[in-house]
Amino acid sequence: MLRRWIDVLASAGGLVLLSPLLVGVALAVRWQDGGPIFYRATRVGKDGRPFRLYKFRTMVLNADRLGPAVTTSGDPRITPVGRWLRRTKLDELPQLFNVLVGDMSLVGPRPEDPRYVALYNPEQREVLRVRPGITSAASFAYRCEEQMLVGADWETVYREQVMPAKLALDRDYLVRRTVFSDVWLMVQTVLFLGR
Repeated sequence: MLRRWIDVLASAGGLVLLSPLLVGVALAVRWQDGGPIFYRATRVGKDGRPFRLYKFRTMVLNADRLGPAVTTSGDPRITPVGRWLRRTKLDELPQLFNVLVGDMSLVGPRPEDPRYVALYNPEQREVLRVRPGITSAASFAYRCEEQMLVGADWETVYREQVMPAKLALDRDYLVRRTVFSDVWLMVQTVLFLGR
């Protein structure tokens, strides 16, 4: 219950405090090519329930029809504004709305695409017992994940190496998770963004 109160207060406060930045980013995305401001993706949340995840759009129009669901290193579908948003992680800010409405938490395993969740074994599915988060132990450890996904076999690398390693990190974190560890992970995430 305490985590949910922290989520609600922090996400509502963040949306209000960051509203000038959110408006500026929205205008930059719209100005770039006149397309939609937000990217809405179906992701799997707590208890395996699908939900709509919001991000600022960082790719060309219809990018989902032009390539894979996972972004690889040097992906040509990423726009110039999108490249900057991804580098600074500002594209993730609309997920504060997902946190506010209860689809997500500030800290929790990153929500995954349904087609990859279908590959989880029973142990890996344990991460679905909690709300997914904007940041997690795995997303912090793999913050440069795109650089690992290169070459023709990038999806095999993701499915067989990256995804299992991330799920193991998140499962381990959940076993020892405390409110203090969540706060510390959020602080580390924000400090990393400043670099």
